[in-house]
Amino acid sequence: MSRTTRSFFRSAHSLSSLAGKGKQTFDVVVVGGGIVGCATARQLKISKPELNIAIVEKEKQLAVHQSGHNSGVLHAGIYYAPGSLKAKLCVEGLDLAYAYLDENKLPYKKTGKLIVAVEPEEIPRLDALYGRALQNGCRDIEMIDGKRIKEFEPHCVGLKALWSPHTGIVDWGLVTRSYADDFVKRGGKVFVDYPLTKIRSAAEGSDYPVVISSTPGLPEIQTRYLLTCAGLQSDRIAQLSGCNAVPKIVPFRGEYLLLKPEKRHLVKTNIYPVPDPRFPFLGVHFTPRMNGDVWLGPNAVLAYKREGYSYFDISPTDLLDAISFRGMQKLMVKYGAFGMQEFYRGVFYAAQVKQLQRPWTPRETSWRTSSSTMAKDLSLLECSTSATLRVPAPPVVSPSRR
Repeated sequence: MSRTTRSFFRSAHSLSSLAGKGKQTFDVVVVGGGIVGCATARQLKISKPELNIAIVEKEKQLAVHQSGHNSGVLHAGIYYAPGSLKAKLCVEGLDLAYAYLDENKLPYKKTGKLIVAVEPEEIPRLDALYGRALQNGCRDIEMIDGKRIKEFEPHCVGLKALWSPHTGIVDWGLVTRSYADDFVKRGGKVFVDYPLTKIRSAAEGSDYPVVISSTPGLPEIQTRYLLTCAGLQSDRIAQLSGCNAVPKIVPFRGEYLLLKPEKRHLVKTNIYPVPDPRFPFLGVHFTPRMNGDVWLGPNAVLAYKREGYSYFDISPTDLLDAISFRGMQKLMVKYGAFGMQEFYRGVFYAAQVKQLQRPWTPRETSWRTSSSTMAKDLSLLECSTSATLRVPAPPVVSPSRR
C-alpha cells in the first residue's frame, strides 16, 4: 500500500459526522476543509492547545476542490509584488514546507524551475522578474544563458532564463490531510458533510455568541469565534456572516494537456514562459507531477459552475452570479479577445498537438475580482459574527516553525 493510500485511510479515521448528534459548542470553529482551513486550525491548536477547536467541511472528504485540483508546485516567491504578504509568506513558507514534508515523511521532488525567454523582447521583462525575485529574498536564484539552460533541460531552447533550484512539486491534497491528521492528534475535531447554511448571533449574554446551522437533520454549532476559509464559496459565506461579498469569486477552470508517456523524458523541471504583463496569468508551462506525468498548460476559461471540472458541469445560479457581476463584465471587456483565444484552445488545441493527450480531469482555479481588477494579496475581513480569510491563488499554506 502506497504512502498516499495509507494517508488517505488514516485521514478518513480523523473525520466525523454530526448526523444524529445534539448541539455542539466550541471555542473556535473553522469553516472549510481545504489546505487553508486545515493549516489555520492546526496552527491555532499549536498556539492555543487549551482551546476546543473544530473544522466543518461541506464535502464528505477534505481537499476536494482547489486544494486537490492544482498543479502541485512548491513556489519560491518569484512573481509576487515586493512587500506583499504573498511574497513574504511564500519565501518564508518554502523552507517551512520542505521541513514539514521531511519531518512527516511526505513525498516531494525538488525539481527546480526555469523561466525562459525565447524572444529578445522578453529579456527586459525577465530582468525585471529577476530583480523582483531578489527583492523578495528568493534563495539562490540565477540568471543563466542559453548554454546553461541545456544543463538543466537538454531539450529546452531559450536566450536566457531564471533558474530557481528550490522550486518543487508535491501532492497538496496529501499535505492537507496530513495537517488535518496532526490537528486531530492534538485534540481538534473535523466534521465533514456539514454544509453551512446560516450564521446568526446567539442570545445576548451567551458564552458562545455565534451560531451556525446546516441542513435539516444536522445540529447547530455554537462557538466563541468563527473563522471562514471557504475557498470557492468564501464570498457567499462572508455574506452569511454580514461581511461584504467583494472581492467576489469568479471561477475559472484551468485545462491541461498531458505529455504522452514516451515523451516524459523530455521534461525534468518546471518550465515557464516569461509572463506577459498585459494578462493576469503566468502563461502555458510544463509541470512534472508526483506520479510521473507531465502537464502542459493551463489555459483559463470561465467555469460554468464554481466547483465544476468540465464543460458539462453547469450551474445556472453560479453562471448567472458570475456574468451579472459588474467586475466580471469589465473583466470580459478588458480581456475578451484573450478569453476567446483560451476557449478556442481548450476546444481545439489537443487536435493540433499530436504529442499530447488530454488527462481525464481538468483542473480548477479561481480569481477574485473587485471592480475590474483581480485580488493579488491575502485579506482578513472582520465581521460582526466571524472573520473571513481570503487567499487568492495559489492558496498553499506552510506550517509554522513550531
